[in-house]
Amino acid sequence: MPAIAGIGTLEQAGSREIAFLANPQYASQLATTKAGAVILSPRAAEQFGVDAAPGFARVVCAHPYLLYARIAQWFAERLTPEASTLVHPSAVVAESATLAQGVVVGPQAVVGEGVKLARGVRVGAGCVIGDHCEIGPDTLLHARVTLYHGVRIGARGVLHAGVVIGADGFGFAPDAMAAQRGVRGQWVKIPQLGGVRIGDDVEIGANTTIDRGALDDTVIGHGVKLDNQIMIGHNVQIGEHTAMAGCVGVAGSTRIGARCIIGGASMISGHLTLADDVVVSGGTVVAMNLDKPGQYTAIYPLLEHGEWQRNAAVVPQLSKLRRRVQALERSLAAASPATPSAAD
Repeated sequence: MPAIAGIGTLEQAGSREIAFLANPQYASQLATTKAGAVILSPRAAEQFGVDAAPGFARVVCAHPYLLYARIAQWFAERLTPEASTLVHPSAVVAESATLAQGVVVGPQAVVGEGVKLARGVRVGAGCVIGDHCEIGPDTLLHARVTLYHGVRIGARGVLHAGVVIGADGFGFAPDAMAAQRGVRGQWVKIPQLGGVRIGDDVEIGANTTIDRGALDDTVIGHGVKLDNQIMIGHNVQIGEHTAMAGCVGVAGSTRIGARCIIGGASMISGHLTLADDVVVSGGTVVAMNLDKPGQYTAIYPLLEHGEWQRNAAVVPQLSKLRRRVQALERSLAAASPATPSAAD
């Protein structure tokens, strides 16, 4: 058997790559895979007759997907070159900025006054790091990440292209005095004086935005994983190891607990609290506190459009229908003869 030099899927892996089976629906590919080795569970090894399968070595473990993730991390680390501190000639770095050993600053990046970049930080091309930001060891900023002033990020983070951290929260007060003068619809901006604090081992997907707090900081806990194109409003707090899929929106001042899972395109209203270990199904609108762990879903079923219109027309009448049913039940109960007792 040749030495393993990479990782791939069951369908595409070659003889020098290792693949994995975590989802049973791909089990049929075991018979045709060209992978040199396959990671799979003991149950899969027994159920799908892998003992007799030719052509690849078996790596049997209780958690194939987790082992795949660890192996993929190992291969990724091998591809990352070690470097001494290196600043591209086109980058602009303030004299008061502090760059530790192994920091790399890419082309046309800007590093502001008083910035502190810890050991091994990598700043991609075109990034802008505002004044007095702090970034922990071995954190990676891909191209065109923007950090407004005073953002603090922990160790081993990954910020993908287009991430914006620390923009102003959406804070405006209606101008009642202007309304008294007959000028309606004017707004007065509320300065956003807080910051953003992001813990260790946080990954933030492409084009995700996290607003700074109005007074207190917006806080993202250790180990949080955010997908692409997520919007986090000002003063939101997200607990450790919570994960959010793409296009989630979280309005201001909401507190989300630890180890929560928020499905894609879910919308979470402001000033709410979600307990630890809450799971929100994709596309759900959360408009109330979720005080207990568990899975929550609020998705209108997919229907043919005409049927959807007919059903949707009934929804505004449900409260009236409920009152009519309750009145009918009371009438029936009053008209029914008393149930005979055992003594009669």
